[in-house]
Amino acid sequence: MTSPLVVIPSRRTNSNNAEVARIIGIDIIASRYKEGAKLPGDAELTMLFGISRPVLRESVKTLVAKGLLSTKARVGTVVRERAAWNMFDPDVLAWHLDAGIDARFLRDLSEIRLAVEPRAAALAAERRTDQDIALMRAIITNMYAAASRGAENFAEADLGFHLLIANASGNPFMRSIGAVIEAALRVSFRLSAPRDEREFEISVAAHERIVDAIAEKNSESAAAAMTNVIFSGQRRHRAAD
Repeated sequence: MTSPLVVIPSRRTNSNNAEVARIIGIDIIASRYKEGAKLPGDAELTMLFGISRPVLRESVKTLVAKGLLSTKARVGTVVRERAAWNMFDPDVLAWHLDAGIDARFLRDLSEIRLAVEPRAAALAAERRTDQDIALMRAIITNMYAAASRGAENFAEADLGFHLLIANASGNPFMRSIGAVIEAALRVSFRLSAPRDEREFEISVAAHERIVDAIAEKNSESAAAAMTNVIFSGQRRHRAAD
């Protein structure tokens, strides 16, 4: 599916080459330039953007480094397949938000979460401190309070909860993944936030079960509870779509 669910405009860049890279990157992600397609020639692009050839070359280098383009002699500049894109690059993620998050993006994000977050919860159960548990309990209280203030406030509390779990895991790679995809998670949680009081209660209770398992140092239960929360978010995404 390619129909946009939500578009979050990113901040504009400060340099010409970065701004041109951003615009072309968004056009690639939005499929205005299809995978395998050649970009227009240098003369056309420099005229389109009102830039010099050196600026254009720097823009193309940026997109090549991020996996969106390849350049070959006698072939030209070609859009690479989506599998080659560096999805953990902050710019590539931001450009997805600009282009419009679709069901495929949400599915892919859920799959990487399922690969990482249940294990993070299990590690948190093994390594958590009393302070970690106190912070988790506090944010559960915030989630209950945010439920009455709408989806956006609830999404912020939800995001804070999952970042706390990553931090409590004690694994710097898991903390880094959470930080890199934070913007995408924020939008995902906004879309999957419950829509009525009963759903809010069910969602917060499911998150509270994660905390209970971590507090009890039960790694298996913590991982299972986290998996359940992610699957519940997937179901709400499908309902919203």
